[in-house]
Amino acid sequence: MRLGVLDIGSNTVHLLLVDAYPGARPVPYASHKRPLSLVRYLNEYGAITEEGQLELISFIKEAAQFAENHQVEDFMAFCTSAIRESSNGAVVLERVEAETGVSLMELTGEEEAGMTFYSVRRWFGWSSESILNLDMGGGSLELALGVDEFPQTAFSVPLGAGRLTREWLPNDLPSMKEVKELRTYVRDVLADPTTELRQYGKPTLATATSKTFRSLARITGAAPSTEGPYVKRVLHRDALKLWTNRLTAMSWAERAELPGVSEIRAPQLLAGAIVAHEAMSALKLKSVRICPWAIREGLMLRRFDHVMFDSATPLSSSVGVGEVALDNEKYKFLAKPSS
Repeated sequence: MRLGVLDIGSNTVHLLLVDAYPGARPVPYASHKRPLSLVRYLNEYGAITEEGQLELISFIKEAAQFAENHQVEDFMAFCTSAIRESSNGAVVLERVEAETGVSLMELTGEEEAGMTFYSVRRWFGWSSESILNLDMGGGSLELALGVDEFPQTAFSVPLGAGRLTREWLPNDLPSMKEVKELRTYVRDVLADPTTELRQYGKPTLATATSKTFRSLARITGAAPSTEGPYVKRVLHRDALKLWTNRLTAMSWAERAELPGVSEIRAPQLLAGAIVAHEAMSALKLKSVRICPWAIREGLMLRRFDHVMFDSATPLSSSVGVGEVALDNEKYKFLAKPSS
């Protein structure tokens, strides 16, 4: 089947189409996205302005048409902190549905953390045992830890790279005082959640997701995206510390020239680096593995799971077919042929 997932983020709005069937990995088919920083359209009262709403509605209409043109069989759309934390978020959601016919699923911070963790678990597998994942968006930072498909504990804190840039580092070439004050604030916010996470002991695998972490890994020496998603990419804390100091002295234009850094994300790269370094330091992590999957993929995989168990059509295989009772219904599963 072909599934479309529309992601309304803080920096971009992105529609991803994938082809998959239950039990198979989702294969990207097409995508349609636009740089749209909704936080830039917040007025003094924290509400998304009329201009911002019109931009958002325009893209959602484009995305819906794009999905229809590419014969999408199932469609889901979600939004995170950009709309969730705006003072008129509920009104915006109602207007979007009224004018586009698309209902946006609003995720809480903990739901973001849980669904992202779910995708990380699927990517690295059960051999990873306990996983600690860090996920940084434009508005918030999510931290999640666990040994199952979903985390045992998760936190969402207001340490998104876009938010902190807007509130603490609004000017090009910030002063050392501004940087120091932001670092102190980040440490204070992280103190309680990181203390609780450390009580669970050292994780088997520490991971990081999101464009900000990928960009930080890239500028510190990780492989470019052109080498594909299966190349091992690691962000080391020592290298990150060095580059955080370098970014402090770089203009937005200079940051945009770095490998893997887009013009729209360049201004917030320093704030992202500070958060990443402080989080890794507080959690005593020397490095984190970069996971190419995040919340979009988590929602896709969860959707396919539901399709698998809700479908009236049994699964079959030429390798062998068996039956198993689940929730009082019989579903086909792969079984080794009897000899």
